[in-house]
Amino acid sequence: MFYHLFRHLDAAYNIPGSGMFQYISFRSVLAIILALLIVIVFGRSVIDFLRRKQIGEEIRDLGLEGQLQKRGTPTMGGIIILLAILVPMLLLGKLDNIYVQLMLVSTVWLGFIGGLDDYIKVFRHRKEGLNGRFKIVGQVGLGIIVGTTMWLSPDIVVREKITQPVQTIFVDTDGTPVESIQQRVVLNTESTKTTQTTIPFIKNNEFDYGWLTGNRPIATWLLYVIVAILVVTAVSNGANLTDGLDGLVTGVSVPIVAVLGVLAYLSGHIVYADYLNIMYIPDAGELVVFASALIGALVGFLWYNSFPAQIFMGDTGSLAIGGIIAVFSLCIRKELLLPLLCGIFFIESLSVMLQVGWFKHTRRKYGEGHRLLLMAPVHHHYQKKGMFETKIVTRFWIISLLLASITLVTLKIR
Repeated sequence: MFYHLFRHLDAAYNIPGSGMFQYISFRSVLAIILALLIVIVFGRSVIDFLRRKQIGEEIRDLGLEGQLQKRGTPTMGGIIILLAILVPMLLLGKLDNIYVQLMLVSTVWLGFIGGLDDYIKVFRHRKEGLNGRFKIVGQVGLGIIVGTTMWLSPDIVVREKITQPVQTIFVDTDGTPVESIQQRVVLNTESTKTTQTTIPFIKNNEFDYGWLTGNRPIATWLLYVIVAILVVTAVSNGANLTDGLDGLVTGVSVPIVAVLGVLAYLSGHIVYADYLNIMYIPDAGELVVFASALIGALVGFLWYNSFPAQIFMGDTGSLAIGGIIAVFSLCIRKELLLPLLCGIFFIESLSVMLQVGWFKHTRRKYGEGHRLLLMAPVHHHYQKKGMFETKIVTRFWIISLLLASITLVTLKIR
């Protein structure tokens, strides 16, 4: 809203300072500050309200140290995170930007599904919450929306790199001219529709999904939608599984979102994209404002969610955070970086799948199920081994920061 308002004031009346809102960097800083203040200032009121309404977490006794002390802690705190994202974006974002619109839809969509799951757990007293099939349907629906929009929208384009021959004339010692032909990579001047993505650690690191389908339009669209569904489902469920300790998913997500914001800024800046020899995505830089709002919301939420947590985000927050990260990566065509960048989410999900798979396999083979881990997801395994909760969380934060740093390095290591 402010972007469009001050753009009009700057054009019509040339009011001093109104042009500041045209800069992504200025609006990004404001988004962080505003989101942080919204969570910190209103967080206490929301916690008190949830306590009065007895909207508390139902804790199952899993034999974990300090677990039962968390019973009754207010949940559905993800509402605060969602508001801290949406308000700055509505005020500071460029709302006619297709990428911003996709992110807003994704935030509300998965926030609603997660909120419905929390509502059933708290008010209907059904510990399993929303039926898993309905969650999957919601995630698949979002994947279809994102994949189809990325495929059809004329505003979602890229500038491909092209190779140009450069002729250089050298003079030999005897004065004879010697011709040398070199190849130079430059950005094309025309934007094109494509389903290209980025493959990390590869020199020519752009891959087009259309190559797998022979560039047949319908088949390429179906393949891209399937990819979008898999990415949204995997990352949102991974974030949901990671949300098991105080401050864990909140702190792990901050470096992930920060790196995605950096990649969006570089991909949306024609000079930096050319210098780094990466895909230039027009208008993608506006996603930096969204990433900034999410970082501010997450850091602010840690004020109340760090050990001992005064509030839990619930599925309202964890599903939305995972979905936001997934859709964000699709928008900037970096979804193949997610197994590295979101390594914590990946390991948490993998630990559950291996635990369940091994238990079923050994039960069929030996008549009695055996476990690979003491408990899944893997953060509970370390709790069972006697490691204190804060140490587990801090180490996971460090690992997430390390993975984020390695992800940034992929810009130059190919």
